[in-house]
Amino acid sequence: MEPKDNLSSVIYGAGDMRLENRPIPQPGENEVLLAMQSVGICGSDLKYWSIGRCGRFIVKSPMVIGHEASGTVIQVGDKVKNLQIGDRVAIEPGVSCRMCKICKQGRYNLCPEMKFCATPPVDGLLCRYYVHPADFCFKLPDHMSLEEGAMMEPLAVAVYGCERGNVTLGSNVLICGAGPVGLLTLLTAKSLGAATIAITDIDQNRLDVAMAMGATHGILVESIDNKQMAAKIVDIIGCSPDVTLECSGSDVSLVIGIYATTPGGSVILIGRGSMEPKVPMVEAAGKEIDIKGVFRYANCYPKALAMVSSGQIDIKSLVTHRFTLENSEDAFKTASDRSSKSMKVIINCTSSKE
Repeated sequence: MEPKDNLSSVIYGAGDMRLENRPIPQPGENEVLLAMQSVGICGSDLKYWSIGRCGRFIVKSPMVIGHEASGTVIQVGDKVKNLQIGDRVAIEPGVSCRMCKICKQGRYNLCPEMKFCATPPVDGLLCRYYVHPADFCFKLPDHMSLEEGAMMEPLAVAVYGCERGNVTLGSNVLICGAGPVGLLTLLTAKSLGAATIAITDIDQNRLDVAMAMGATHGILVESIDNKQMAAKIVDIIGCSPDVTLECSGSDVSLVIGIYATTPGGSVILIGRGSMEPKVPMVEAAGKEIDIKGVFRYANCYPKALAMVSSGQIDIKSLVTHRFTLENSEDAFKTASDRSSKSMKVIINCTSSKE
């Protein structure tokens, strides 16, 4: 495949997305040049597009958006041994230094030198061509689609969250938020043998989807006292959850999770709300609840790939809408519009001329 134009979706600030043709990069000795294929839209992408920031990360200069992606290798660096031209790959978007103490300990997601696609100021993957280190590209089995390859990124988040929460055979699990990450966490917990998987949301349609995917309980969050809502959840489930996986990014869900979780259990922050949420820490301390953060993932892509390639979980149904790269802004509008009932929106980066 001969590279042509490198059309890219670039965020300049809040509400300002532009299509522009950027130079086609050349791979270094340990890198590969990828023809980008499928790119999913994440909640963080939507925040950069709509308000120009996500948490502490702020768009201060033009940035190519997108970090959930797959591509096809079209050129390899001189020292690349694990890939060859024509390989289809899932792209792990965070590249650590590989040298510091944290990387050596295996928690490279916390590396202070981390360069993560579409996290300012690092460019992302919503473009025709992209260069990436070969060791952060994972070959897809022939029977897996490129869309499934793009879904490995959010699935890795779910896998890591369940690992942090020690979800295992017989676990009673509460998941807050039935968006894409919440549903992938549901599938992961189910594959790990969780006995009970309750999921909450403010959207009944999403709860219906969660029930169809195997949740044991779908619970609509009401505008009542947090303690009362927690008590209602426990009553519906029939027990206090061993682990609560907060996937909604809601401070309210975090508080409800602390009240609902069994003494000695865990509350895992996969989604993140405000920078300084007000939480009942004395309640958590008195129940010896472990509150753990999740920052992306580490060493989870091989596990996520194995789960899908083996047929242990099916993620295809989560893709509800598809767009071309030229229609990126329409894709973002759809992903942000609850009335669209979208789950995962995928953008195809290949040119219609190819």
